[in-house]
Amino acid sequence: MSKHLSVIIPTYNEANKIKGTIEAIYNYLSRQGYSWEAIVVSDGSSDKTVEMVSEFISNKPEFSLIANTQNHGKGYVVRQGMLAATGDYRIFVDADNAISMEQIENFWPYSNEGWDIVIGSIELPGATINENAQWYRRFLGKYSKYLIRIVAGLWDIHDSQRAFKLFTAEAAKNIFSITKIDRFAFDIEVLVLAKKFKYKIKELPVIWNNSGDSKVHLSSYFQVLKDLLKIRWRLWTGEYKL
Repeated sequence: MSKHLSVIIPTYNEANKIKGTIEAIYNYLSRQGYSWEAIVVSDGSSDKTVEMVSEFISNKPEFSLIANTQNHGKGYVVRQGMLAATGDYRIFVDADNAISMEQIENFWPYSNEGWDIVIGSIELPGATINENAQWYRRFLGKYSKYLIRIVAGLWDIHDSQRAFKLFTAEAAKNIFSITKIDRFAFDIEVLVLAKKFKYKIKELPVIWNNSGDSKVHLSSYFQVLKDLLKIRWRLWTGEYKL
């Protein structure tokens, strides 16, 4: 039976944060007047993440857990969750609750107006950034966005890398069924394909709280660049079979 909203929570070794995140999501969604489900997808976690999630959701039928035994990448597990979901709308969020669930309230008016995809952004006026990241991550994060926008053909999207992206069921199925990037550049691929499908994308400012202990390392930026070139190549060669 389909739900109104599916929330996908990709997680990898987040035992110190995941319980607080899923508890906050549960507390918020339990107060809403629509049906929902939340799918936690562990990306081969080697700490106590799976055990903690399993214990918390044991008496909460709205939650389910996909526990991968191997690490594949965030793009892989978000794809898993999106294709396993039943919601008329499907959103993926970060395991550290960097963008709180209640901010979805700002998204619904645009979904109701017919926007296929609504995404959170920290690059628009009105966004609030509470960040404790290393200086190189702030520097590379700021300037890599311009490169991404140019090379990927996403100039009108100011922030492609943020979690908290809301899709209609149709958009989620059509896009994630053909995505190929398993790691951090998957957001770029998703938006590039969304444009190829001619889906309407709305970007909205969000409040973002970054603790600074992200899984994104210096090498991740070079991997994103490599995957960005792969995306362009696949588009040129017709590998996506759009």
